[in-house]
Order: sequence, then C-alpha cells, then structure tokens
Amino acid sequence: MEEEGPSTFVVGDVHGHLDELLAALAEAGLVDEEANWSGGDTHLWFLGDFVDRGPDGIGVIDLVMRLAAEASSAGGQVQALLGNHEILLLGMHRFGDTEVPSDFGPRSFARSWEMNGGQPTDQEAVTDEHIEWLTSRPAVELVGEHLLMHSDTLEYLVWGSEIEEINENIQEVLDSDDIVEWWEVWRRLTTRHAFRGPNGADVAAQLLTVLGGEQVVHGHSVIADQLAIAPAMVDSPYEYAGGKALGVDGGVFVGGPCLVVKLPWQRS
Repeated sequence: MEEEGPSTFVVGDVHGHLDELLAALAEAGLVDEEANWSGGDTHLWFLGDFVDRGPDGIGVIDLVMRLAAEASSAGGQVQALLGNHEILLLGMHRFGDTEVPSDFGPRSFARSWEMNGGQPTDQEAVTDEHIEWLTSRPAVELVGEHLLMHSDTLEYLVWGSEIEEINENIQEVLDSDDIVEWWEVWRRLTTRHAFRGPNGADVAAQLLTVLGGEQVVHGHSVIADQLAIAPAMVDSPYEYAGGKALGVDGGVFVGGPCLVVKLPWQRS
C-alpha cells in the first residue's frame, strides 16, 4: 500500500490576531503549548494578509518566520503568499505619503494604509529582515491540485500566464521604486469575487486551465460576507463555484474564526 505524503494545511487572513492564530494552530496540532512547531513533516501555507486591522501584525510575521525555520528542521514546510495588505504595508514603508500619479484624484500609500486598518505599531516594528522576507514571497503557488492565491481575482494574469512568470514580474515591481507599478499591484490585488455568481464555476475553471490545479484556494473575501451571515456563525471554509473555489478567510478581524484548513477539504 502506497504511503500518503505529508499533510497540507492553509491559513487565511490573520490581520494581526496573533493569539487567535496560535490557538488555531495548536488545535490543529501544528504548534505546542510553547508555540513551537509540532507539525513534523506537515506543509503549512499562509495565504497572506498578516498585518493591518489587528494588534500585532509584525508579531504574526515573526511567528511565521520562526515556524518556517523550525518546520524545515523537522522535515516540514511553512510558507507564505503575498496578500494585498503586505503590499500596502511595504508601500507605506517605502513611499509614505508620496502622491501616486493618477487621473482619479489624490492617492498615496499612506492614505490607503490608514483607510484600510494600518497599525502604527506595525510600521514602527518592521525591520529590514521583515521587508526582505515579505518582498521575496510568491503571489501564487500550485500545491498538488490546489491553486493557492490570496485574492479571489483574475488580476494575477496581468503579470503572466504561468505561475513562475507572475511571481517573477510582481517580484520585479517590488524590487523597484516605481510607485505607479507598486500601486497597480496593490489596486489589482484588492479586487475580489471573480468566482461568484452564475458564471463563477466557468471563470474558476478557465483560471485553473491556465495556471493548473483542480481548485482555487483563496483568502481575502470574508466568508460571512459571502454567505450573508454573522462572522461568529462561520465554522468552516466556503466551497463554491461548483467545488472549484474554496474560501478560507474566516474574518477573524470582525469576530470570525481563524481557520486552519486541511487540504483537500472535506465536509465533516
């Protein structure tokens, strides 16, 4: 009988809620009482949005960076994707209140950062090490049959038609001082709901045909909003678009759960 490979888990938007994340990881058996990695050879993917809206975004990043090292030593993996709020944090750090050239009125990373839950304590605590780590994260990855991405959008295809190309082109922007291109990354990754509605399954299928996989797994869009229920009522990820999309953002910053989801997800 063929042995199964390592288990894979994904985590949606944490938004600075370190305590809730630690409790969820402990419940999943991935960290112990001292918050050290206990997942063995498990693969754990974070889908972005570590920061903003919650009390300790940099503490969340520090935890993920540490767990990545500990998991690697144990034969496992902890990896992370870029979320739109990482772009916002980095853009605020790099450009501050510099105006973004636009035909649509005044724009700046500082203004958007403040409007979207930016935390001064995160900006004060961010280090060169954090910036280097964040800017080297991929935007999209294919893990088995699951296409992992932060935002439920087709805008990733603006940067290419292959995963490696998309990641390289976004990386090139983040290595530059081109504020207009930076803003485009932020703007495009804030879009959402590409897989909703009567054509959602077809749209998801088209994306999967281009980039690979059988199911899109994303954060970004709060499940409670998708289902029109109270965040506290959410207790599982949201599978939709004919099973071709799985939303895992429990909405911890609005009182929902911090979901740690095993893939492939199956209804219990």
